[in-house]
Amino acid sequence: MATSTVVAPLVMRIVASSIQIANRAGRIIRDVLAKGDLGIVEKDGKDDLQTEADRSAQRCIVASLEKLFPNVTIIGEEGACDTRVPEDWLVSDVNGEFLAGNACPDALKQVKESELVIWVDPLDGTSEYTQGFLERVTVLIGISVNDRAVGGVIHQPFFQTDSGTQGRTIWGVKGIGAGGFVPTRPPTDRFIVTTTRSHSNALVQSALDALSPDEVLRVGGAGYKVLQLLEGKAHAYVFASAGCKKWDTCAPEAVLEAQGGKLTDILGRHYTYGKEISTPISCSRFFNFFTKKICDGTQIASAAKTCTR
Repeated sequence: MATSTVVAPLVMRIVASSIQIANRAGRIIRDVLAKGDLGIVEKDGKDDLQTEADRSAQRCIVASLEKLFPNVTIIGEEGACDTRVPEDWLVSDVNGEFLAGNACPDALKQVKESELVIWVDPLDGTSEYTQGFLERVTVLIGISVNDRAVGGVIHQPFFQTDSGTQGRTIWGVKGIGAGGFVPTRPPTDRFIVTTTRSHSNALVQSALDALSPDEVLRVGGAGYKVLQLLEGKAHAYVFASAGCKKWDTCAPEAVLEAQGGKLTDILGRHYTYGKEISTPISCSRFFNFFTKKICDGTQIASAAKTCTR
């Protein structure tokens, strides 16, 4: 279904388009891996990598979104990019199933382009991608309205479906809910926390110790860690350190909160997603309990992140 023929509120059209665009970006990411030359460069040191897949996926996403929504602000992790892309990278259709199956919440029906920002992480989990932890790789497209995350798309290019195909796309809109996965409650007989694999430090460990978990999962990718919460593999996601950016969290926050979870800083404050990007940002049933235990047990910088469901 072509976007130009769709009559739907702006936010709904952006989500429906982003589902299709994320799928296309996922194919590009798989293609780069299949060719064997990742084109790795270091952006800000050995722990901040960029690959040809990051660059190409962002070009696909931004070029497609700019063509469909030329007056909406788009902020991508890889900065300004060349949007002169191959024709088959341009996505102009929408996900008809999403539009047909969901009514726009009243609060989002009259949103204007000037109130929107789209946050793009074309390949979340670059270290996982380069080291072969492929299921943890995600494409993130987040939508904010008046500084707050309201919608998001999380695509896993390397997810193995039951039918043998690769890739799945999860979406969420506040006021509607989330789709593309089977929500699962975490275990009741043990407490599991997920956290960073490659950016741990003494502060992160202090936060984890304050929670006294039965098990700690150390994995890469903000999007993947939020998926662990949604699918009941962990109770909380804690990242008590600088390093996460708004393109890392906008989509996951929207999807998590659409499903009843919560993502904030350690003081319980929601992140703002306006057009200004001056600071890095640093996720319900158990949220107040988790944040109180961390704050009581250790001094955590305000950049810390706690995610729960």
